[in-house]
Amino acid sequence: MRPDLRRAIPALSMAAGLTLIAGAAAAQTIWPGDFTSRLEALALLQSLNADLLSHDSATATLTRWCGDHHLAAAPKIIALQEAGDAPPDAQVLQALKAGSDTPVRHRRVKLACGDRVLSEADNWYLPGKLTAEMNHTLAASTTPFGSAVKALNFQRRTLSASLLFNPLPAGWDLSPPPTAAEPMTVPHQVIQHRAVLTAAGEPFSYVIETYTDKVLPDRPAR
Repeated sequence: MRPDLRRAIPALSMAAGLTLIAGAAAAQTIWPGDFTSRLEALALLQSLNADLLSHDSATATLTRWCGDHHLAAAPKIIALQEAGDAPPDAQVLQALKAGSDTPVRHRRVKLACGDRVLSEADNWYLPGKLTAEMNHTLAASTTPFGSAVKALNFQRRTLSASLLFNPLPAGWDLSPPPTAAEPMTVPHQVIQHRAVLTAAGEPFSYVIETYTDKVLPDRPAR
């Protein structure tokens, strides 16, 4: 195969993947709006949040989640890279213990399982802390970050974790459950984490992960 074609394949694959999931991602997630369904949605979001907080690899957690909840035919996570670069701000540099002249790369991806985008992530990482093979994989493939750097045996230190959506309406505990309810529209962003990844005690990656409504399995409106 010609070298120029070999280099073009990863970019074409990512472009095709983004096109494939665009329609699915654009569709809003609608759940039944009754009290029991809202409780179920809240329990699922809290379970995913707890699972993410208790494991070092978000990629591995999403893979299990996708399989356990049958979100796709095959529970495999791919990272679809998006164009654009965001220089690290002072907070990122401080968390990475990096100076203003330290090389820092930025990777923005959509983590998808099948045609469902489960997470949108920004990652600032120190290429000097990774092997040449890891850096090439991150630049030229759909391999998620956690999978690419797995050999580092990294640890995850969560800086913040926010539940962005509460399916239960304000004052739900002070009123009787409604006997009828309109379907519930789930917003696009439901959970957000900020974390630092370390290897041998040294930071090498700062991530902002925003989990989407597609982490919830489909529920027909009743």
